[in-house]
Amino acid sequence: MDKELKTIEDTAVVAQGPMAAAQAFLEKGVTIENIKGMLEAQAIWDAMQAKKAYVMAMAEFKKNPPTILKDKTVGYKNNDGSATGYNHASLGNVTKEINSSLSEHGFSAAWKMTQPDNNVEVTCTITHKFGHSESTSIKSPADTSGKKNPIQAIASTVTYLERYTLLALTGLATHDQDDDGVSAGSGIMYISPKEKQVIIDMIADSNADTTKFLKCVGCASIDEIPSGMYKAATTILTATKRLKGKSNDNS
Repeated sequence: MDKELKTIEDTAVVAQGPMAAAQAFLEKGVTIENIKGMLEAQAIWDAMQAKKAYVMAMAEFKKNPPTILKDKTVGYKNNDGSATGYNHASLGNVTKEINSSLSEHGFSAAWKMTQPDNNVEVTCTITHKFGHSESTSIKSPADTSGKKNPIQAIASTVTYLERYTLLALTGLATHDQDDDGVSAGSGIMYISPKEKQVIIDMIADSNADTTKFLKCVGCASIDEIPSGMYKAATTILTATKRLKGKSNDNS
């Protein structure tokens, strides 16, 4: 009975919080260094368990991922007089479909925007309910196409990068909407053969994973990259090369 009472008392002390537990340990002759070591070990253990929970939950999420349709058509005239048009999944559609599915597995997504070196950088972070989080960032110059003012150029880029960081972090790609062939005559302009070759060369030079790259830009193939996304695509590949270079330097 005494042993059972002792266990109940110890449990009650721990339940009161770290300070109460620390005071109880100190009264029993346990040193501050001992307590610090125990807390550090507990923090490491908790982090490991949280990461395992994240990985397992993400695996469950990817078993039945949401389908993201390209629900918006964009068309505009460029400053040089040329025209650009393409279909894409709107941020509202991407976040609605993905966040709804993520929440079922205990995840939430958030973004942070910074402006390093006159560029726009957006970081997407997905956090699991047990505390572990994963992040990815994409940086690009402000989108000055069309007749956007400086604020609109930044806002357009932020929206674009928020969409694609979320898609990249979840490993999802968007899918074309079935519109009975309307898109075939919509005047969508894709990258030129020269731009396609540049992207192919950059993929090889950066040793990038083509499948992951295409998922990141939301296209089924390099041929289907819209001309309006060419600059962002090359920016992603440049960042990939830089990151892999740093990784090799540290190895």
